[in-house]
Amino acid sequence: MIKVLKPGLLTSVQDLGRTGYQTYGVIASGVMDPAAHRIANLLVGNREDAATLEITLSGPVLEFQEDALISLCGGDLSASIGDKQVKPWRPVYVKKGSELRFGQAKEGCRVYLAVAGSFNVPEVMESKSTYLRAGLGGFHGRALKEGDELTAQELSEAAAKIKSFLQKQAGGEALVSMDWHVASEFIPVFKEEQPVRVIKGRQYELFKKESQEAFFFEPFQIGSKSDRMGYRLEGPKLQLDKAQEMISEAVAFGTIQVPSNGQPIILLADRQTTGGYPKIGQVASVDIPVVAQLKPGEKARFQEISLEKAQQLYLEREKSIQQLAQGIRLKLKEEVR
Repeated sequence: MIKVLKPGLLTSVQDLGRTGYQTYGVIASGVMDPAAHRIANLLVGNREDAATLEITLSGPVLEFQEDALISLCGGDLSASIGDKQVKPWRPVYVKKGSELRFGQAKEGCRVYLAVAGSFNVPEVMESKSTYLRAGLGGFHGRALKEGDELTAQELSEAAAKIKSFLQKQAGGEALVSMDWHVASEFIPVFKEEQPVRVIKGRQYELFKKESQEAFFFEPFQIGSKSDRMGYRLEGPKLQLDKAQEMISEAVAFGTIQVPSNGQPIILLADRQTTGGYPKIGQVASVDIPVVAQLKPGEKARFQEISLEKAQQLYLEREKSIQQLAQGIRLKLKEEVR
C-alpha cells in the first residue's frame, strides 16, 4: 500500500505502547505524543490505540500504491503531495500513485500519519510499537528504510464511507481533504521557552534550596544527545543538599531524574523500567505532548503543579478527547449521508 522511497531521519511504527511487561524489564515504547496519535486515528475511523507512523524532524518520501484515507496530526513538518500542502488535523483522501513528502520542521518535531485500517504489522506482547534498541515490534523491529512496503488492514465501515465520499469529491485530483478540522483547543501552540507543568518528585526536598529555585525559575535547553529514551537538558546545575545512596525504583513517562553531573534528564517513551538517580520532578500527563514536540536547541521552563491539579487536568483532557471522538463520528456521518 505504501512504499518508502526515502526513509527520513527516523520513521517508525508506534502505538500506545507495550504495557504490562515492565515488571519483566520490557521497555514500554510507544508514541512520544499520545494525544496527536489518538486524534489522528479517530479522524480516519481507527481505534485510538491503532498503529501510526511516528515521523521525526526530517520526514520520509512515501508512495501510495493504492487510494488511501489518511490524517496527519502533531507538529508541522511541511507535508505536501505535488504542489499541494496536506492539511493537518482532518481526514485526507490520497490518490494511488501520489508521493507524500515532508519539508522543513516549522513547528514541533513529530507528526503522526494514520491510515484508515491501520498498519498491518504483527503484534509483539500485545503491541505494534517499535523498540529500536532491542529490534522489537513494529516493522521488523527497526525504523523504516528505502524500499520498505507497508500494507493496511481492512477498513472499518465508517472509514470506507469517508474514503468513498472524498474519492468522489477528488475527481482527478491527487488529494482532497475535509473542509473542517479538529477544534483549536486540541491543536498545540508552540511558544518560546515552552512552559511544562511538573509535579515535585519524590526526592525534590533532598536538593539544595538554590537548585529547587533554579529548577522552577530558570530555562533548560534540550540537548543534542536527546532521543526517544530521554531528553538531556542543559541549564543550571542541580545539586543535592548532601550525598545520598539511592535504591533503584520505578520510573514513568515524564519522570525527571538528575544524574551526578547535575543536568536533568526527562525520561520518555523508550525509558528504562527503573532508575537510581534522584527524581526532582514528574511532568504532568497533559504536558507530555508539549515535551514530545520540543526540538534539540529549544528551551522549556518548568511550572509547579499539584498532584491534584494534574489529575484534574488529565481527567478533563480525557473527557474532551471522548467528546471529540463523538463529534468526529457525528460529523463524518453527516458528510457521507
